[in-house]
Amino acid sequence: MELPRFDYLLPVGISFYTFQAIGYTIDVYRGEIKHEKHFGVYALFVSFFPQLVAGPIERAKNLLPQFKTFKKFDYEKAVMGIKLMVWGFFMKLVVADRLAIYVNSVYGNVDHHSSITLLTATVFFAIQIYCDFAGYSNIAIGCAKIMGFDLMTNFRRPYFAQSCAEFWQRWHISLSTWFRDYIYIPLGGNRVSKKRNYVNLMVTFLISGLWHGANWTYIIWGGLNGLYQITFKILRFSPSKKRIKQRSSITYFFNIFLTFVLICFSWIFFRADSFYQALEILKRIGNEHGPIFRGDNSSFVYGVFGIVVLFLKDGFDEFFPSKKLFFSSSHQIVRTVSYAVVVILIMLIGVFDGGQFIYFQF
Repeated sequence: MELPRFDYLLPVGISFYTFQAIGYTIDVYRGEIKHEKHFGVYALFVSFFPQLVAGPIERAKNLLPQFKTFKKFDYEKAVMGIKLMVWGFFMKLVVADRLAIYVNSVYGNVDHHSSITLLTATVFFAIQIYCDFAGYSNIAIGCAKIMGFDLMTNFRRPYFAQSCAEFWQRWHISLSTWFRDYIYIPLGGNRVSKKRNYVNLMVTFLISGLWHGANWTYIIWGGLNGLYQITFKILRFSPSKKRIKQRSSITYFFNIFLTFVLICFSWIFFRADSFYQALEILKRIGNEHGPIFRGDNSSFVYGVFGIVVLFLKDGFDEFFPSKKLFFSSSHQIVRTVSYAVVVILIMLIGVFDGGQFIYFQF
């Protein structure tokens, strides 16, 4: 049975700045903020260039007041902004664009690859889209910070989440909270019966999928993530820090691994060109055995190296937040050397013709 074609036209401008403008309108309507009388300030809020095309989706109550205060050069903020931008460029050029070479070659020729290759490409895509999007967010936040503006954190090491619910508290935080505040809660949130709450969750995630594009793959991706939320709620699976301390480290890391596997499964539909290609990928993962495809060996090795550096930093930030290591070291020499190494890696193995950011298309 063939699925009906689903490529209806959506309103022009359904993207980050539109959501930002809608959020402002709803906040004014609710009486949470006063309407902005100065058209120039409002126009700047909607079109603030660092986060215009891919977020973070800022809230009016945070950003509008910043446009009305006098800004003078702040050395510490500028240094912090440059550091964020450097790390953002590393995530984009060294990790995301390097992995994209492998992912594109595999997903572009699914029929020629084995299960281990398709699994590797799927994991690589999970890292690619994280580094591509979080890299842009870091660049945008850093750029704004140099000018004296504080934008909200958009990613917080999502692949260390212990449940799918926690994943969405760490992934694209500005969009996740937007859907929560302007769709999920108005639908009733969790202040309704369990069955209605499950419906609210599914509707919210289906709308999230539709926002990414009028394609069945995005709808299924959203539906899968909604299903994860409902299933975890039914099973009452919601690890808390208090409970985690009482658990073994094996359980702790198993939760992280299970969440990562579920999220990667949904990424297959997000990345596939069509619903049928996604099914073919799943079929081949289960049946087609063979050696791993490495493609351009240097790109493969550099990509893996970039992942190692990425997770070393994210791992230290996640598990040892109080320890000042590398970029956060109390010793200036250590900090300087750390960022110098990152800049050198960007120049040596960064991909400078990797194309636009993934989320520029949404």
